[in-house]
Amino acid sequence: MSEPRSPITDPSREVTLPDGRVVSVAAGMSALEIAKQHELPRRGRAIAARFNGRAIDLHAALPEAGHLSLIYPEDPDALEILRHSTSHVMAQAVKELFPDTKIAQGPAIEDGFYYDFRRDEPFTDEDLEQIEQRMREIVERNLQIRRHEVAKAVAERMFEQEQEPYKLYFVREKSGPVASYYEQGGFRDFCRGPHVPSTGRLGAFKLLRTAGAYWLGSEQNEMLWRIYGTAFATEQELDAYLQQLEEARKRDHRRLGKELDLFSVQEVAGSGLVFWHPNGTIVRHEIESFLREELTRRGYVFVTTPHIARDQLFRVSGHYDYYRENMYTLRTADDEELVLKPMNCPGHVMIYDAGLRSYRDLPIRMAEYGTVYRYERSGTLAGLFRVRGFTQDDAHIFCRPDQIVEEIDGCLELVEAVFRRFGFEDFRFELSVRDPGNAEKYAGTDEEWNAAEAALVTALDRRHLTYQRYEGEAVFYGPKIDVKVVDAIGRPWQLSTVQFDFNLPRRFDIAFVDQDGQRKQPYMVHRAIYGSIERFFGILIEHFGGYFPVWLAPVQARVLPVSEKVSEYAESVLCRLQQAGLRAECDRSPDKVGAKIRNAELAKVPYMLVVGPREADSDAVSLRIHQQGDQGSVAVDAFIERARSATAERRLQP
Repeated sequence: MSEPRSPITDPSREVTLPDGRVVSVAAGMSALEIAKQHELPRRGRAIAARFNGRAIDLHAALPEAGHLSLIYPEDPDALEILRHSTSHVMAQAVKELFPDTKIAQGPAIEDGFYYDFRRDEPFTDEDLEQIEQRMREIVERNLQIRRHEVAKAVAERMFEQEQEPYKLYFVREKSGPVASYYEQGGFRDFCRGPHVPSTGRLGAFKLLRTAGAYWLGSEQNEMLWRIYGTAFATEQELDAYLQQLEEARKRDHRRLGKELDLFSVQEVAGSGLVFWHPNGTIVRHEIESFLREELTRRGYVFVTTPHIARDQLFRVSGHYDYYRENMYTLRTADDEELVLKPMNCPGHVMIYDAGLRSYRDLPIRMAEYGTVYRYERSGTLAGLFRVRGFTQDDAHIFCRPDQIVEEIDGCLELVEAVFRRFGFEDFRFELSVRDPGNAEKYAGTDEEWNAAEAALVTALDRRHLTYQRYEGEAVFYGPKIDVKVVDAIGRPWQLSTVQFDFNLPRRFDIAFVDQDGQRKQPYMVHRAIYGSIERFFGILIEHFGGYFPVWLAPVQARVLPVSEKVSEYAESVLCRLQQAGLRAECDRSPDKVGAKIRNAELAKVPYMLVVGPREADSDAVSLRIHQQGDQGSVAVDAFIERARSATAERRLQP
């Protein structure tokens, strides 16, 4: 079967090239043919094309007039194409090595790709090595990768004959009257593409691990075996990523959480529920106290709402209809349905609506460390990053339309101020707006949406922030700004959000009395900085590698007596530290001082205070700093002043 050409309705059409030239091309010409005919530079390095803003295969015929450019391996949108193509090569390698295996789906994902397979036994590490070697052989063959479009019934018969039930499912459920598939060396895969022109054009790749995965993500379906991999344009990029993975493994918050006695998740109590140990609770308290101080300075008021409420509250808010499968509910003895709150916003609306509000009262900035509960499938739970019970640093701002830009600006300023305190300097802002072609999908009028989007853009521009705009990514009740921060090893994390809401004020019919005496609805903004305390804590553990700054450290100083002879002096030093408000402890074990130092280093204690006869005689300590070593003799009072200053100023370095 050959790739169909677009029907020739016009003898030629105009195409604008990257250099601005407008050329007339024959109908049905492919992107590659046009690139060759008009000698586009570096056309031999291109892996795909971009036509009217959409990525297409190099061999795809242009269906209309428009703008054409080429996609090279180093381009930002090339990575997804490389990874998707690599997943197809992996599936081909698996079918060649294990012919009885059935293939399911294999998309590109944020940091690589995966493919799901059905076979009797899970894949082993030896299997992965063998598959990766076969992939390299397929790359060496430089097989052409071609797209075909056939009638849906033809595609169904093809995958029936190949006895590929999962591909048959996708054809039946996902394709229109015409189905597209890609072929390379006899291997065929139902797919929309685009892909690289041949297997020899792939970059560097590595298979990483295997895992179980339910078909279509449902625990009601059979278990498949998933192979994860990653791919980059160059070996250097792949090596850098693998080094990052190794560093991330060392920083894994689940391992460090256990080693540093910070938290646990215990199956006897239930998956996805976090137990905060004393050490972790100290860090959590400091995280919360810092933000509480910042919010208080900025005019926020703190509230507390119930963990449980009648279902009617969430029916009015709309959550019951749209979020029911993720909510925990129960029935009382008198047959009343109650809900464990999945979000805090309806409770804040209740507090706002408890009294008459004047335009003079606004803005009202209402904050809460509110614990919420949401059902997550057991297979998706992951340490502190995905849990079923978590605490949001939630806030909702009720304001007048003329106040909205200032409020958004204040939220963005707060984001930068807070995260810089934790050592984050690289911020990425994303503006999500509605799809202008589907305005009926969204709550609110055109005027409201235009005003809301303009306010977000004005606030971003006022702070000179670079941002990406994503049309169609807004939720139905308003546009939003999402903020990603980049950690110490270069990984971006989605944390803060600033979200407009046209929905709840109308659903609950809340209002304020304006200066003209008329009842008007306020603007409502959802705002979270950390997102959730649990997830942010997990990110912090990995960002710092478990070595928290002094102001966050569960134990800020540990006294290390060299022998029993100085135990009395060591205890007096400990007492003075604790009375000064420092979190300190003493190593009273019979170990030699070298072992005590090693143990303190493993516990990532910032300050180690070695005391012996000489220190006792001079009212001093021999100061060591984690990962920095011996700092020499320091008077006890001078050390206390140093530690208290580092804590009060919330410095990153001891």
